[in-house]
Amino acid sequence: MEKDEDDKSESSTLGLSAEALRGRQSVRATFKLPAEIIGLLSRAATQLGLKQKSLFDQLVENREILEQVAAGAEGYTQQGEHRHQKTYVLSRNSLVALDYVAKAYGLPRDLLVEISISRLLPVISAEQEKQKQRRQILSEMEAYFHQGLELLGRTELALGAEDPATRQLRLLMVQFGRNIEHLQEEIARGRDIEDQQ
Repeated sequence: MEKDEDDKSESSTLGLSAEALRGRQSVRATFKLPAEIIGLLSRAATQLGLKQKSLFDQLVENREILEQVAAGAEGYTQQGEHRHQKTYVLSRNSLVALDYVAKAYGLPRDLLVEISISRLLPVISAEQEKQKQRRQILSEMEAYFHQGLELLGRTELALGAEDPATRQLRLLMVQFGRNIEHLQEEIARGRDIEDQQ
């Protein structure tokens, strides 16, 4: 009977426990990091549309991945000599994982954080390439838009402003113009990553 009550209790909470909930609690921790690494985390969060806390947690909360990062630390070349103190908000689970892995591998916690954040470099490089491609696509879309406006002008002259073909083409061009504006906004958001390493 007692076993049935335990099973019933576990199924009603669906895996929730006070310990698991406390682990998601936000805490602050200060690290000494190179300016390049601090900037990398900020740019990546902005470009990916994530909060820095969420991105930081994704980089360090998985203990197995953190152990792989620590195991590869020997070949890592530290970024810059000048370091700045930076306080981040992260989950308690992430901080516990950082402390555990740093101690287990005999690494400074700051170095483990630096290496973890540096894993974002290939992501940013890929985003930089996408940004270049977005600019090229925008240029082609703008040229196509101008051709469409010319076609709309000829259609209005030939058929009149209220002809169904003219109205349909006008609606198409209005929507196309909005899509160009959305892409321009997307490109503007990605300006921080252009030509940055």
